[in-house]
Amino acid sequence: MCCNCKKSDLSLLDGTLAKYAGVPGSLITILQKAQEIYGYLPTDVLYHIADKIGSTPAKVLGVATFYTQFRFKPVGKYLILLCQGTACHVNGSERIADAVYETIGIRDGETTDDGLFTLTHVACLGCCSLSPVMMINGDTYGSLTPAKVKEILTALRENG
Repeated sequence: MCCNCKKSDLSLLDGTLAKYAGVPGSLITILQKAQEIYGYLPTDVLYHIADKIGSTPAKVLGVATFYTQFRFKPVGKYLILLCQGTACHVNGSERIADAVYETIGIRDGETTDDGLFTLTHVACLGCCSLSPVMMINGDTYGSLTPAKVKEILTALRENG
């Protein structure tokens, strides 16, 4: 880890590691808990997990990078998951992505400068009958139109 990197409070993981470190096959659970705690998986946390479970950083990072659920940089207060599945694509997910960009100025994988929004395109949200669809912090918004997207995002921005 570099000298200029922000160091995480590794003690926040103590309970999780005490519970799961000796349990075979628990790496994904540990990574999920770490992401809940920190909001993403900082590099120093990944090295700490490897050390505490008796693994290598390469193995821990290999598992973390394999699954799309894990993030390696902080996300905004509102995490927007925009479905790109077949039904959503056919029903205009590209127009929805354009509306997000026009409203908050970010594209897939980006976070607004104010840290309020992060946009992530996902393969499928499993809500095909509601297509096009997006999920924001676990709440599903379906049958989207560009106008509806702008209304939703503007309201969230006003609420901070």
